[in-house]
Amino acid sequence: MPGTMRDSVRGDLKEGLKDGLPIGLGYLSVSFAYGMMTVMSGLPLWFAVLTSLTNLTSAGQFAGTRLVVAGGTFAEIAVTTLVINARYFLMSMSLSQKVAREMTLRQRMAVSFGVTDEIFGVASARAAELTAAYMGGLIALPVVGWTLGTFLGGAATSLMPQKLSNALGIALYGMFIAIVVPDARKSRPILITALLAVFLSVLFRNLPGISMLSSGWRIIIITVAVSAFAAWKFPIGEVSRDDEDSTAAI
Repeated sequence: MPGTMRDSVRGDLKEGLKDGLPIGLGYLSVSFAYGMMTVMSGLPLWFAVLTSLTNLTSAGQFAGTRLVVAGGTFAEIAVTTLVINARYFLMSMSLSQKVAREMTLRQRMAVSFGVTDEIFGVASARAAELTAAYMGGLIALPVVGWTLGTFLGGAATSLMPQKLSNALGIALYGMFIAIVVPDARKSRPILITALLAVFLSVLFRNLPGISMLSSGWRIIIITVAVSAFAAWKFPIGEVSRDDEDSTAAI
């Protein structure tokens, strides 16, 4: 490899690692909660770590793992994760327009594995084209952070007294609420969407006939219904400027 090309690859890799460091640190704390939840649900630590290493998602992992614990079928788990992670198709299609022409098919497939919300945002904002070296560096530390955080969370839970583990289990629900409430307070569309999801969840759990459905299929139906309602009622192009950033998270 010529010296100039080698320097270019090293420069792109270094830039990618630098841009991916904050994402990796953020993933470390979030995946800590996933590791705790998985081990507290009775699943082994290796299952949690392997899931994080091979999936690199958040909502999809939480939902899929809960279905595993509940005894959901392969079809339920597959459709649920497909619906929740469908946005990654659009993100990958968007990034494909910016990748360097010399990126091989294998490299594109490897990069597609690491496309997450945060990585997509950073990669989209880069003015230069997306090389394999840059994307490799950008993805590497988030993968390490997500997997390491899962291991630490699961390992810590395994060593904790039962009473403390139970208390932290309640704290996890508080963390999920803390994720939604701030955005819901600032954005009316998010507030309405969250309340609709809660209402349908309670309704589907208690309504005769529908309550006979497994939790996996209820999650799928509610996710599709609420997402379709939000897309129809609150299209991004028509919301106010104050709500624009928050509505994009729906």
